[in-house]
Amino acid sequence: MNALTGGEATPNLLTMFADVDSSSTSTRAEMFRVRGLTKTYGTSEAEVHALAGVDLDLYEGELVVLLGPSGSGKTTLLNNLGGLDVPTSGELRYRDMDLTSADEDFLTRYRRESVGFIFQFYNLIPSLTALENVALITEIARDPMPAEEALELVNLGERLDHFPAQLSGGEQQRVAIARAIAKRPEVLLCDEPTGALDVRTGIVVLDAIERVNRELGTLTVIITHNAIMADMADRVIHFSDGRVHHERRNSKRAPVSALNW
Repeated sequence: MNALTGGEATPNLLTMFADVDSSSTSTRAEMFRVRGLTKTYGTSEAEVHALAGVDLDLYEGELVVLLGPSGSGKTTLLNNLGGLDVPTSGELRYRDMDLTSADEDFLTRYRRESVGFIFQFYNLIPSLTALENVALITEIARDPMPAEEALELVNLGERLDHFPAQLSGGEQQRVAIARAIAKRPEVLLCDEPTGALDVRTGIVVLDAIERVNRELGTLTVIITHNAIMADMADRVIHFSDGRVHHERRNSKRAPVSALNW
């Protein structure tokens, strides 16, 4: 798999997906089925209803932007989809698996084998090189790609032996992306992946995420409060007060370079 070429910004290649139609979900297999999902924290007067009856379907190969303000429940939903937390009630199915009643051993295997996570902060190990940070995941995955290949996919093939302190913020986030995809997950969950980055660097990171989605066919869910990202998605799901408020489908996915920052 060839790497993107160039330095931190690659605007000449960001237009490569400009005219690709957004595929209908009717031709894709359902990966997640969510019905009436709730998550409540605390008890009595201190109860917080983070999720208040979420209905949602997610499909193979989609790139979905989950858009909503801080405190709307986006991260709670992402944590439930990724098996980092369990709902209070409702239906949450991943393919033919019921995640609502799964025990911790099952959820551990699910996270290890099926889900990649990208967070706002990179969580790299400072004493390890970029290659070593990614290789950690390949040691526990069933069918990993070589760590070098994962780093080349995010345009870091020439930075394999650099430590996190020697990398820019955008490069560190791309190492985190490479680490997440090295185990070939079916689902990539991204929680404000550009939140700690400037606009120029964020564009490079979003391009890397989009490329992973298109080349690997990974269901990709990006949660953000930044409405600018909406046009790069197949679907935009607007989240408010712990539930889906409305959604829209883009007829075409805009290239990252065309987003109006």
